[in-house]
Amino acid sequence: MGKAKETDKRKAIAANRKARHDYHVDETYEAGIVLTGTEVRSLREGGGQLTDSFVLVRQGEAWLHGLHIRPYSHGNRFNQEPDRVRKLLLHKKQVRYLEQKSKLAGYALVPLSLYFSPEGRVKVELALAIGKKAYDKRDTIARRDSDREIARALKSRSRL
Repeated sequence: MGKAKETDKRKAIAANRKARHDYHVDETYEAGIVLTGTEVRSLREGGGQLTDSFVLVRQGEAWLHGLHIRPYSHGNRFNQEPDRVRKLLLHKKQVRYLEQKSKLAGYALVPLSLYFSPEGRVKVELALAIGKKAYDKRDTIARRDSDREIARALKSRSRL
């Protein structure tokens, strides 16, 4: 099975679209996340938001900050705080490697997406990324606009 078929099986919950605009993605990792039952139920209802979230490595453990999970509608007293810090599940070697890389100048650990695996577990796609400069962002926007114009021209040409 190819990589494209694997990504089709996962059910997306939330995506951090701004991350690809603000960072050059070097490497990506898949990590599990420690959640309670009401948080998983809330995510199944579509209650997750990844904007402005980031990952910090402290004392050999990776922690996800800024993930907002809306309280479950039928959760009553079992609901957790929506913006609490959540632990990520990674191998020790991966955590050590990510900690070393994130200490280098310019590198950041950024979550790209939150999704359900085919087994029904909640996973986070992490990226080891370097922040883009303002001129890089302008280049990306200009390239995207020119590609769009070329596609339009080719489409109108094929209609004739």
